[in-house]
Formats: sequence, C-alpha cells, structure tokens
Amino acid sequence: MRSRQPTRTTAEAHVELALRFLEEGKGLVDKDPVQASEKLYKAAEETVKALAIHFNLISIIKSVDESGRWTVTDLERAALEISRKLGRWFRAAWDAANYLHVWGFHEAKINAEDIDDRLPDIERMVKEAQEIISGAHKS
Repeated sequence: MRSRQPTRTTAEAHVELALRFLEEGKGLVDKDPVQASEKLYKAAEETVKALAIHFNLISIIKSVDESGRWTVTDLERAALEISRKLGRWFRAAWDAANYLHVWGFHEAKINAEDIDDRLPDIERMVKEAQEIISGAHKS
C-alpha cells in the first residue's frame, strides 16, 4: 500500500484548476454547449474540493483519502458543509453546476442561454473560493 500525502495541502491547486475550467467553459458556451457544461461543472467540483480542504472537513477528507478519490457523495456532503459556512447561495450554485453536468453534458439537452443563466453562480463559487484561500495564505 502506497502512502498518500494529505489532500489538505492541495487547496491552491484545486482553485487553479477551477479557474482554468471556468475560463475554458466560458469560452465554449456559444461554440460547444456540451463541453462548456462539463468544464463549468468541473470548475465547481474543483471549488468544492478546494474549500473542503481549506475548511478541513475532516470526515470528508478522510473518506477521500481512504477511497483514493472524490465520490459524488463526498462532493455533495462537502457542498452542504461549505454552504453552512458561506451561505445558501453556495448550495444553489452547486446545484446549478450539477444541472449543467447532467442536462448539459450527459443529456446534451440545454443551450447556450441555459448555460449563461447559470454561469454567474459558478463564477461566484470559484472567485469567492479563490479569495478565501489566497486570503488565508496572506495572513
């Protein structure tokens, strides 16, 4: 069994990925709504991971460390815990990202207008996580 580094040290890396996925997704909205939906969902997913690590959500981090990966259950539990800290807007933004993941990516049933309507929520998730995590390292 190989030894794993604690995931706690990678909050910044998850935020960097979230920012990259956010920009890629924004650039694809009009060109490829299916891929835009997935990139924006991935931005939200990386944001949840970053904040779970930053807020040291121990039971979730332990579950991830034990399984070696993030499950949908881990992400859902983390999003709920984070929304308790940041407010209901975070849960609503996570739900918007999930909507894009299912109906935009898997089912390919939504268009650019549907994505544009949800984009500000996902952008807020990523930008606020970036501020929280970078602010913590400045103090």
